[in-house]
Amino acid sequence: MSTPFLDTSAPALGLTPDTNLRDNPDPYKYMPRAWGPVSSDPLLSLSSMRMGLSRKYILPFLAALLVFTGISIIYSQPSLLRHAGQSITEDSQCFRPASYDHIDLIGPADSITLEKPVTLHDYRDDGLLWVSSTASHPIHDLIADAANKWLIKNNVASRNLREAVGEYRRRYGRLPPKGFDKWWEYVQEHNVQLPDEYDQIWHDIEPFWGFDPVEMRRLQLEQEAKPDSITIGKGENAPITILNETLRSSHLRRVLKDILPLLKPIEEHIPPFRAVISPHDNPSRLFDYDLKQAALRAAKSNEYLTEKDLPPTSFRGWMTACPESQHERTPNGTHGQFLRYGNLPPPPGKVMVPRFSFCASTLHYDIRMPSLLSWMEEIHPAEFNPEWDNRTDDRLVWRGTNTGMRNTAETKWRETQRPRTVDFANDMEGEVNVLFPPAGRDDPVGEGRNVSKSKINPAVFDIAFAGEPLQCEKDYCGEIAKMYDWRKYQNTRGASVYKYVLDVDGNGWSSRFQRLMISNALIFKATIYPEWFLDRIQPWVHYVPVQVDLSDLHDALLFFRGDLYGEGSHHELARKIAHEGREWAKRFWRKEDMTAYAFRLMLEYARVMSPGRDSMSFSV
Repeated sequence: MSTPFLDTSAPALGLTPDTNLRDNPDPYKYMPRAWGPVSSDPLLSLSSMRMGLSRKYILPFLAALLVFTGISIIYSQPSLLRHAGQSITEDSQCFRPASYDHIDLIGPADSITLEKPVTLHDYRDDGLLWVSSTASHPIHDLIADAANKWLIKNNVASRNLREAVGEYRRRYGRLPPKGFDKWWEYVQEHNVQLPDEYDQIWHDIEPFWGFDPVEMRRLQLEQEAKPDSITIGKGENAPITILNETLRSSHLRRVLKDILPLLKPIEEHIPPFRAVISPHDNPSRLFDYDLKQAALRAAKSNEYLTEKDLPPTSFRGWMTACPESQHERTPNGTHGQFLRYGNLPPPPGKVMVPRFSFCASTLHYDIRMPSLLSWMEEIHPAEFNPEWDNRTDDRLVWRGTNTGMRNTAETKWRETQRPRTVDFANDMEGEVNVLFPPAGRDDPVGEGRNVSKSKINPAVFDIAFAGEPLQCEKDYCGEIAKMYDWRKYQNTRGASVYKYVLDVDGNGWSSRFQRLMISNALIFKATIYPEWFLDRIQPWVHYVPVQVDLSDLHDALLFFRGDLYGEGSHHELARKIAHEGREWAKRFWRKEDMTAYAFRLMLEYARVMSPGRDSMSFSV
């Protein structure tokens, strides 16, 4: 008998297209990120987003986590099972099933030989995965497949400027921006890895190629005068400075501290620009699907949308970001980004106006940028970051505050990601169906078994709120305080005993992910936000993606730690992923890596916003 699994292959961290192989000449096949590319080539279709392992037969979520669908979408990380996964196509920003032939790695981990696996698991064309009880555990396939993809991506990276320019043209259909040679020099001087993997910048900037830069500049100046924004920029041969601000001093300090230092080392190479930045943790620019598609078509034809070309506006709540042919579904209802507005988010404008934010979901067109917020080079002292084998607690840990949305008696705050996570882990009523790992690598995975939540949850989770209630009125904060067991904040030493750590979103993206990745723990990640590094990380190689609804969390955790008695554990795989994750953070998430991303982003942005954009290209 087969057990159905939810397959969500999107970004985790989720959640970035693997545009790594050089045999697909059409850059428009690589669509926004769920975390993975959309390509007819099965090697390219394996997204680096998240896949989810859920044994309920339901429509797939997106990404590394999530597919919001408010109708219809969100963003999911590659979580447990995913190969057939969701994909974003040229015709849709919404995630929809796409056929995918599962590819497995046969042979040693350092081999790049790919063959069709001998498996009884059914990777369906509709994006779902049925797990056969007579086949081996599917996470083995996911890890092997991800390792192979990461190896290939590194092996095909451009080695010189000429190759990088050629790869840029192959992916995006135009020459790179003026200053690309200086960017390449910076990348080489600072040993920045994977110099081709910046598709997220293309996804963020490309729609603006469909608009007249003179008109965009006019609209942007209007935005600069509105409350709660900050404008940075520079003139010819001038430094980057703050040009205008309409926000609180604390937000101003945040931009000065977390963003400008990334740009200072390379500011002399950036052409003149003005950029409006949101100071908030979450995005604000919901896109209109029809408008964005019209802009992409105009960009591909090297034309501008005029007023008569603009599609009629028809606000449909969250479905505004999806094509009308998309099947409407019940709203996800698992994340504060969407619950805070219900089914009536702020409507999109008649045109797209550029605005930079710290994060964006796949429903938003905010331009995301890296930030130094919470970044640290290393955990000190070293004894607060013991090796995997010296960590003594096999439970999955999370501590944090109740952020996510405003908490009132009238809002659905308890359905948002953090309260839901705490409720999920501390639920003692009823049973949960879990997939226990078999003893051997090739042993049948068997059927899922019902286990009392009061027995399994305390044994495998240590998840709780810390401190005191936030984002609530005083009287209601008192009510919330009675609903949960509030623990003390956990310092670095207290967290150092845990082998497994969970990371979830707060008001916006999780700023603690980098700090977690440089530890020696294995990180489980649930998010709806594709971040700047998602083209450059590989779920199942560097971290474990789980779905935003946590429906695959028990199964993923038990695969690594074993059952309640430790039987069937895969500690060696957990140790390996934890180690690879830390090494990745040390090599791919340095200040220099963030500056390289910001450098290339601002070159692209300065070009697309310039009235002379056609003359601002680089060629060799």
